[in-house]
Amino acid sequence: MHVIIIGSGVAGVSFAEKYRALAADADITLITQENDGYYSRPLLSRGFTKNDIEQTIILKTFAKLRDNHITVLSDTNVTDITRTQKTITVRHAEQQQTLNYDKLIIATGSKAFIPPLYRPFSELFFCLNSLSDLKALRRVRASLVKPHWAIIGGGLIGCEVASDLAVAGDNVTLFHVMDRLMERQLVPEDSDLLKQVLEKSGVTVLLNQTISSLSKPQEKVTIITDVAQEFDAVIVACGFQPHTELAVQAGLAVGRGIKVNDYLQTDDESIYALGDVAEHPNGKMYAFILPIRNQALWLANHFAEQTSPSWSPPVFTTKAKVHGFEAVYPYQV
Repeated sequence: MHVIIIGSGVAGVSFAEKYRALAADADITLITQENDGYYSRPLLSRGFTKNDIEQTIILKTFAKLRDNHITVLSDTNVTDITRTQKTITVRHAEQQQTLNYDKLIIATGSKAFIPPLYRPFSELFFCLNSLSDLKALRRVRASLVKPHWAIIGGGLIGCEVASDLAVAGDNVTLFHVMDRLMERQLVPEDSDLLKQVLEKSGVTVLLNQTISSLSKPQEKVTIITDVAQEFDAVIVACGFQPHTELAVQAGLAVGRGIKVNDYLQTDDESIYALGDVAEHPNGKMYAFILPIRNQALWLANHFAEQTSPSWSPPVFTTKAKVHGFEAVYPYQV
């Protein structure tokens, strides 16, 4: 059986390695846009206090996966899924080829969500969603002397990035549209505690902020709320949006994510979705490492006919990687 996996995050790689261990004769191909290898995406937000992050973030090289008899097509884009023929079209370095599959797994993860208001100003800000994003931010930081950053978004990622930049010695102003930080994950008391910890580290926290526009008349970027403020660089951290483009092109059922049943199967019996791109029958999407890895291992066992009950999420918690912060109450997940 030829299994093709699209995506080299924790979902795709965990499945590939587990299925290889269970099915020695299976033909496994993993396709990814990445070049650097399989890396720890959660460590991206600690990318400013660790000087060797570009090396230590790599969990496994693609060469190691190939040594395990997993075909890896890196720096490669999937441009088309043809369900009637069970083929996909891929493009690498302007060359195009068609691959056949018996089972297809979409594990494409998510991209940074950019609110519509900010989209016209895309050249004026950065996001942090991949290792290439982190490398770009580190290059900018290296070119400046004690830069002043604006972080737009006081959710999990925004708070983590603001904390890490501040601890690294930079000036940071955090803008959040809501009246408290990480309102989706924390109870109000812990939101208040988080604000205190960030401010103690040097972060200026501005709540209830409505940003009307961004501009760059000269060298600095201007953020306009009820006043205009200038910054060396801006990072938009307003959450994530699943990569559903391929599923839409293929005519699969899509809601917020790619809709799957309790067996992680789409409405095409040969195509599955894993990770934070998958929308489950309960309407939930699991964007955390433990349930994503759990999905991947379960599906590998399912393909190898070593498990029969449907997938259900494990008990898990999350934790903000903010220097010096420990929530008093359980996170809301």
